[in-house]
Amino acid sequence: MTFAADRLTRAWTPPNFISSVIGSVDHKQIGLRYIVTALIFFCEAGMAGMVARIQLSRPGIDFVSPSHYDEIFTFHGTVAIFLFATPIVLGGFGNYLVPLMLGTRDMAFPRLNAFSYWIYLFSGILLYGSFFTGSTPDTGWFAYAPLSGPQYSPGLNLDFWGLGLVFLGISTTVSGGNFIVTIFRLRAPGMSINRMPLFVWGILVTSFAVLFALPSLSLAALLLEFDRLGGTSFFDPTRGGSVLLWQHLFWVFGHPEVYIMFLPAVGIVSTIITTFSQTRVVGYLILVLASVSIAFLSFGVWVHHMFATGLPPVALNFFAAAGMVISIPSGLQFFAWIATLWKGNILWRTPLLFILGFVFTLLIGGLTGVMVSVVPFDFQVTDTQFIVAHLHYVLVGGVVMPLFAGLYYWIPKMTGKMMGESLGKWNFWLFFIGVQLAFFPMHITGMMGMPRRVYTYMSTPGLDTMNMIETVGAFMQLVAVLIFIVNFAKSMLFGEEAGNNPWNAGTLEWATQSPPEDYNFRKIPIVRSRDPLWTELEESAAIAEPTAGVEREIYQTTALAAKPEALIRMPGESYLPFLAALSIALLFVGVLLGVLPLTIAAAVCGFAVFGAWFWPEPEASEVTP
Repeated sequence: MTFAADRLTRAWTPPNFISSVIGSVDHKQIGLRYIVTALIFFCEAGMAGMVARIQLSRPGIDFVSPSHYDEIFTFHGTVAIFLFATPIVLGGFGNYLVPLMLGTRDMAFPRLNAFSYWIYLFSGILLYGSFFTGSTPDTGWFAYAPLSGPQYSPGLNLDFWGLGLVFLGISTTVSGGNFIVTIFRLRAPGMSINRMPLFVWGILVTSFAVLFALPSLSLAALLLEFDRLGGTSFFDPTRGGSVLLWQHLFWVFGHPEVYIMFLPAVGIVSTIITTFSQTRVVGYLILVLASVSIAFLSFGVWVHHMFATGLPPVALNFFAAAGMVISIPSGLQFFAWIATLWKGNILWRTPLLFILGFVFTLLIGGLTGVMVSVVPFDFQVTDTQFIVAHLHYVLVGGVVMPLFAGLYYWIPKMTGKMMGESLGKWNFWLFFIGVQLAFFPMHITGMMGMPRRVYTYMSTPGLDTMNMIETVGAFMQLVAVLIFIVNFAKSMLFGEEAGNNPWNAGTLEWATQSPPEDYNFRKIPIVRSRDPLWTELEESAAIAEPTAGVEREIYQTTALAAKPEALIRMPGESYLPFLAALSIALLFVGVLLGVLPLTIAAAVCGFAVFGAWFWPEPEASEVTP
C-alpha cells in the first residue's frame, strides 16, 4: 500500500465497529443496507402475495378469514410499492453506484444520506408495528376514501398507514435532493453532462420526479389524518368533502410512482445491454430524452386510473391521449436496446437473460397499458383481474427482473465474488415462466368478469383452472427467489474471485477494486468519453498525495462541463443522522398513540440533534482547475 493510499484508508475508514454500524456515512455501506433491507421487505411482500394466491387457488376455501385477507393484500401492495421497489432502485443501487460511476468518493451530503436510510428503516418498523397492536391496515395500498375515513375504519389501522407514508416520504425526498446535487456538482473532471452513464441519468430524472410527485401523496395522507384525528372533512361527502379529491391527490403521485420505480431500472437495462453487447449503446441521446419525456408525461396521465369515476368526457379524452403518447418514448427505448444487441457481440450470461425477460414481459405490460387507455375498454375491465395482470407485468417485468439482472451484474463488484452461472439460469427460467403463469391468465379471468380485491369466488368453468395456474406460477417465483438466496450464499462461501472488471464493462465503478476501498478512488479519474474503461483513462495527480488534514476531500465541478472549481471537505462518521431519525420516529409514535409527553420529549431531542448537526463547519477550499 502506498503512502497516499494508507492515509486515505485512515481518513475514510470508521475508527471502530459501533461507528461503522451506527455512524457510517459511506455511500456504499448505506446502499448495501438499503438493498438488504428492501430485499427483506420484498420477501415479506412476496409471502403475503403467496397467502393471497393460496386463498384464491380454489373457489370457496377459507385459508384465511376475510378480514385477514384484507390485511394481507393491503400489506402486499404497500410493502412492495413503498418499502421495496422505490427504496431498492433509488436508495440501494443509486447510493452504491452513482458516486462510483461519477468518479467521486461520496454523495454530496453524506450525513443526509445516512439520515435517509435510518428514516426508511424506522418507517418500515413503524408500519409493521401495526401487527403488534392489532391495528393492521386493511383498505388496500391505495386507501380509497371514504373507506379509509374514521366512519368505516375506526381505530389506528389507517393511522399507521398514513403516518408511516408521511414518515417514509421524508427519506425519499431528501434522497432525491441529495442525488440531484451529487450528479450535478460532484462528477469527475471531464464527465460533462453528455458523458454521464445512462444509469446515472435514470437516477437523476427519477430524483426530479420524486420531488414533484411525493408532496401530493404526503398532502393526501396528512389530510386523511386530519379527517381521522382532527375531525375535518376533506374526504367526507356528507360534510362537504370529496372522495374524488383523495383519488386525484393519490394518483397524481401514484402514476409517476410507476416510472419512479421504472426509470432507474431502464438505466440498469441500458448499462447491462451495453456491457454484454461489448459495444457502445445505440441512441444515447434518444435514451436520455426518452427517460426525460416519460418522467414529464407521467404527470399527465393520473386520470388513467379514474376513467370510471364519472369525470367529464373531454377530460377523459385528454388523459386517454396522454396515456397513449407516453408509449412512444418507451418504444424508442426498445428500438435502441434491440439495435445495440444487433450491433454487438452478445455474451449470454445470467444478467442479460433477465434483461431479455424484462423486454418480453414489459412489452406485454406496455401493450395492455395502451389497451386500458381506451376509455370504453377501460370501463369493461376496471377493477377486474385484468388490471392486476397489467400492474404486475409492468412492476414485476419492468422493475423486479432488471433488479435481479442488476444484482447478478454488480454483486461481483460489491462482494468480490462471482455468482454461480448455472444456478443463475435456473433462477431466471423459473422466475420468468412463473411470472407468465401467475399473471397472464389474469387477463383472461379479468375479461371473464372476475373482480380484483375479492376474498373468494364461486366455482365457474375455466375460472377455477386459471386461478390454480396462477397459484402454481406464484410458487415457481418463490422457488426462483430461494434459488437466488442459495446462489448468493454459495458464492460468498465458494464463489470464484471476481477481479476488478469481470464483465469488461466500460463505466467507472469497474475501475475500482472489488469490493471498492472506503475512499473509492486513490486518484480521481479524468473522463474523456462515455465509456472511459474502453478508451484511455487518465488520472489526476491533484489529490494523489493529499497533504495532512485534507484526505477527506472531493472535487466540486461545474454543472455542465464538469470542470473542477473547488475541493470540498467531507464530514466523517456521525451518530447525529441516527439520533435525528430516531427522534422523528418517536415523534410520530407519540402522535400516533396520543402520548403527549413522548411527543414533546421527541420534539425537544430532535431540535437539539439538528442544532448540533447544523453547527457551522469550515468552508470548502478553492482549487485551481
